[in-house]
Amino acid sequence: MRTSGVSQSAAAARVGVNVRTARDWDKGIRRSGQSRLHPDGRRVDCKTGMTTIEAVTVEPGLCAVDAVLDPRFLTIVERETIADLHRQGQSLRAIGRELGRPASTIKREIDTYCVDGVYRPHAAQRAWAASRSRPKDSKMAQEGPLRDFVFEKLRLRWSPEQICHALIEEYPDDESMRVSPETIYQAIYIQARGGLKREVTAALRTGRTRRKPHRDPEHRTKRFVDDMVMISERPAEVADRAVPGHWEGDLIVGANNGSAIVTMVERSTRYLMLGHLPAGHTAEEVRDVLVPLIATLPQHLRGSLTWDQGAEMAAHKQFTVATGMPVYFCDPHSPWQRGSNENTNGLVRQYFPKGTDLSVHSPFDLEHVAQEINGRPRKTLGWKTPAERLRDLLLTT
Repeated sequence: MRTSGVSQSAAAARVGVNVRTARDWDKGIRRSGQSRLHPDGRRVDCKTGMTTIEAVTVEPGLCAVDAVLDPRFLTIVERETIADLHRQGQSLRAIGRELGRPASTIKREIDTYCVDGVYRPHAAQRAWAASRSRPKDSKMAQEGPLRDFVFEKLRLRWSPEQICHALIEEYPDDESMRVSPETIYQAIYIQARGGLKREVTAALRTGRTRRKPHRDPEHRTKRFVDDMVMISERPAEVADRAVPGHWEGDLIVGANNGSAIVTMVERSTRYLMLGHLPAGHTAEEVRDVLVPLIATLPQHLRGSLTWDQGAEMAAHKQFTVATGMPVYFCDPHSPWQRGSNENTNGLVRQYFPKGTDLSVHSPFDLEHVAQEINGRPRKTLGWKTPAERLRDLLLTT
């Protein structure tokens, strides 16, 4: 029905299948169990979205001569027309006008596939079809310094985009040391491209093999009685990151809510500080960790602290009295209002996964993690590191 001109939706209705199924059939995609098989050998799992590559066997005598091609490629019918008109002595321009092709295309075709002064269309079609298949290993599948560099940075939990720009910085004159972030992702997601499948959990911050839709958080009620100063009252200089010294904070909680880690991120430099809460995270315990952390900072970097409405900040007034830093609270279920901290918590979770006991880690472990994260180049910092930005800030003030 499709070859006779029936539309896709009408043909699907007559056969009794969904339009999406008809669309797959048009593209040569077929179902096999819980997977969709593509003509190029890709097998996509319908449940997980994982893609694998399978070998596609094509008999030598069937070199895609009759395959449906993109309009930019010459078809066998057009090649036969070229042969007929060429034998009649027609000019290249005349043949091109007949086919609606540039004369340069006709000349290149005849020069390439003419044997002993004779252009043979079917031999030309077979030779062209055979030359199209140029299998080449992905850069990530080839042993060498590029793969070693990418592998090492993935072990340090760098993102593919960070790795891409680090290659440019470290090898500015070596074009062979270049790879796009998408190539690295393909090496991770598709088993046949590079063998980095085993690194997916460490390389991707979520540890998932496909994106998970965000859902609205549960409604959170007020956790303490003391009046809060809301984020809407925060000075404009804090919001636009024009003045350094303003921080965002939160907790990451361990198994059974028994332990936690305080995370604090400076808004202009993205510098991270971590505090240990091995035995609990009451308001008093959080206060007693935050105050010494702030005490390590010079006075001009003690601007303000932005937090969510968690009960752990019930002692915020005592914290302000002890440090001189006002605390601003985000609106309910609005994590984007402290986006730098939310993003950094994702980085920290690479080292301290959800559901694990955080009390087993020492303050030295937390300091090591903070230094490693502060040593990663950031896109938002022009591919400088938070440690470099904080150093520059301290040297100029």
